[in-house]
Amino acid sequence: MKKSLMLACALALSVLSASAFAGDGFVRAEVGQSKVKGSLDGGDSAHDDDTAYSLRGGYWFNSNFAVEGNYSRFYDQTLYNDGVDYAKGKLSSIGLGVVVKEHATPTDLGFFVQLRGGIARGKLSVNSSLGNGSATSTKPYYGIGAGYDFSKTFGVSLNYDHNQGSGDGLRISANTLSLGLEARF
Repeated sequence: MKKSLMLACALALSVLSASAFAGDGFVRAEVGQSKVKGSLDGGDSAHDDDTAYSLRGGYWFNSNFAVEGNYSRFYDQTLYNDGVDYAKGKLSSIGLGVVVKEHATPTDLGFFVQLRGGIARGKLSVNSSLGNGSATSTKPYYGIGAGYDFSKTFGVSLNYDHNQGSGDGLRISANTLSLGLEARF
């Protein structure tokens, strides 16, 4: 299936006209705060906050549309430690999506708003004195942002993103507010 998906993407890209490739590659780093919530089907739930970061990269086909790949780390904390027994949890994701951006001016500089969304594969890892384990799930993610492009090659933004995952009766969500710096080349 992966080979079929890669072939379909390659064919779709080859059909695009040469002018569509007049855009820019980009890299983006974001850092902020995630609120991670977990709940069991039985009704028990808990939440915690942690510093989050995201590394994103992709290609702007024009000033309004891009594709992106991303890695995000939402949570990395000790859940329990009494000196003998311990439990540590990590929550991260890797994803692929699209970004749509609209500037307030016709020059494609200055203030903008953007929407992004796609599919992310989330991973919850637990390392404890009783053993280690992890679980993954693939779910949609989405986000919104507002920012300022200082030049054709640099911009900043404030972003809100929602990621989710589930499995074996556990549902997890991460809502992240972050500041992003983007360089285009």
